[in-house]
Amino acid sequence: MDLKLFGAVFVTLLVIVDPPGMLPIFLALTGPLPARDRNRAAWQAVALALGVIVVFAVAGQTLLAYLHVSLPALQAAGGLLLVLVALELLTGKADEPSQQSTSNVALVPLGTPLLAGPGAIVATMLFVQRAGAFTDYLAIALAIMGVMATVWVALRFSGVIVKILRPGGIEVLTRIAGLLLAAIAVQLIADAVAAFVTQYVTTH
Repeated sequence: MDLKLFGAVFVTLLVIVDPPGMLPIFLALTGPLPARDRNRAAWQAVALALGVIVVFAVAGQTLLAYLHVSLPALQAAGGLLLVLVALELLTGKADEPSQQSTSNVALVPLGTPLLAGPGAIVATMLFVQRAGAFTDYLAIALAIMGVMATVWVALRFSGVIVKILRPGGIEVLTRIAGLLLAAIAVQLIADAVAAFVTQYVTTH
């Protein structure tokens, strides 16, 4: 197995997924939920993210070409989705457990587009394109699983932070997470617009 490729994929995806940066958002979305539901949301989010990344790694180019969807369009869509979630966090609409479904929170926005976002998808697709031998694909697969395992561990033990912060701290964290999420969303959309402009200038 190519350990250098394994290291490159692992570090790249870990930086993109950013487990420490995910924690405030995860806690903001799942803080009011019971510990059991929060743990379930953690593994559901990681499982979905792993599935999405694997699907795009195997058939991403074909799928996007068939749907006539460009990568910047995918990026912009992810940004718009995050804007909606950020607004809910900032206005306090995500605070009431009665309005939340564990599965919904785990799938959107945690699983995708936060964990399996445009950045992680594009990076994985590029690594797969460069791979040649079976050992290269094995290194990429193990690196992806390693990153997802790291994320799961971080989310799984986030309950310790919940106990320390208590409800008041979680509420403050929710507002901060909303602001961070809004900034991430705006950056995604800005990058997508820049890519669209670059494509237009290049083709005309």
